[in-house]
Amino acid sequence: MCRHLAFLGPEEPLGRLLVDPPHGLYRQSWAPRRQRYGTVNADGFGVGWYASGDPVPARYRRAGPIWADVSFADLARVVRAGAVLAAVRDATAAGADGEAAAAPFAAGRWLFSHNGAIAGWPQAAAPLASALPPVDLLTLEARTDSAFVWALALHRLRCGDEPARALGETVQQLAEAAPASRLNLLLTDGATITATAWGDSLWYRTEPGLRTVVASEPYDDDPLWQEVPDRTVLTASRAGVLLSPLEDPAPSPTLDSARAGAPPSSKEPCT
Repeated sequence: MCRHLAFLGPEEPLGRLLVDPPHGLYRQSWAPRRQRYGTVNADGFGVGWYASGDPVPARYRRAGPIWADVSFADLARVVRAGAVLAAVRDATAAGADGEAAAAPFAAGRWLFSHNGAIAGWPQAAAPLASALPPVDLLTLEARTDSAFVWALALHRLRCGDEPARALGETVQQLAEAAPASRLNLLLTDGATITATAWGDSLWYRTEPGLRTVVASEPYDDDPLWQEVPDRTVLTASRAGVLLSPLEDPAPSPTLDSARAGAPPSSKEPCT
């Protein structure tokens, strides 16, 4: 339903990463090569980046297609960054949220994107809502499945889960509630990248000590690109990439309790 990319490496212009490659994210907005669902990603786009010495990322998002935004062309030419997360969007369903529905979503030092869809949204996800504090539901950035996925993952991060655990358990929880969902998640804090492959394509290329890119699909034909197996969580830094399997979810007491209207777990709530 979308294409996204995260990068860690030496500072370089955004355009060199997103626009200049022959099959870069810019071109993937109208001509993706490996997208399994949807054909055009023209329902919005966004890019987030980290300025040197500032742990809180900046974002630029718009509701329209990336190719129609003249301001982005100028921005991409001159803004340099060593950590980036960007996405182009093919909306699951039409809505009025505008650029608020475009990834990356953000909180503190985190940037997040979701490539996929919750099957049966929003009814299928309703039992999971009780796992979130009411304030998280009331302050969702957009009324979309991706914004809800981000709320679930962010709640786990705030409760102290490591990124790979936060994304992995979010995917498994959603996959149990809505088994046909596609849940490729992408998260960065400017120093690491965490991603899941669950129902759609995911690739990476790394030059240890230099640069690492994780993306829905390769932006060129360099043989360094490697495909991530489905049902996998990826953790990357400038030093390299680690892949770990994600299992199909077993029956979950947490989900059963939520369905019954009971507290979702005995874990202490975040403060």
